[in-house]
Amino acid sequence: MVTDEDRELLEAALEAQKQAHCPFSRYPVGAAVRSTDGELFTGCNVESASFSLTCCAERVAVFKAVSEGKPKLEACAIVTIEGKPAPPCGACRQVLFEFGHNMRIVLGNPEGEVRVLELFDLLPEGFTADQLLQRAEQTGDLD
Repeated sequence: MVTDEDRELLEAALEAQKQAHCPFSRYPVGAAVRSTDGELFTGCNVESASFSLTCCAERVAVFKAVSEGKPKLEACAIVTIEGKPAPPCGACRQVLFEFGHNMRIVLGNPEGEVRVLELFDLLPEGFTADQLLQRAEQTGDLD
């Protein structure tokens, strides 16, 4: 079920999509994340001629939220171009998971089609910082 909060997040993502820098793929993506205290942060994809340096809209939005002191996220909306709304790539799924295991994912397109998913369904066994810390504790690398 699409909520009013989902629609607000989708609208922010649609606005962010207008800023996409995608001269190579010509596939503009906008994203918006909501922190657990309700603040919204947006991002768009930013492509580089050195393709591996390109950053997806979802990660831009997450990095903005984290850089503003809001690392706890509860939802992410992603708007792609026409066609079936696309879910986040694997790298973005991992980054989203690190900042909100139970995050709500709202996918949309400019035509108004919407899909709502749970991040855990997209990445059921995401890697966490706790796993790194457990290993460091076992090996004594925290000293």
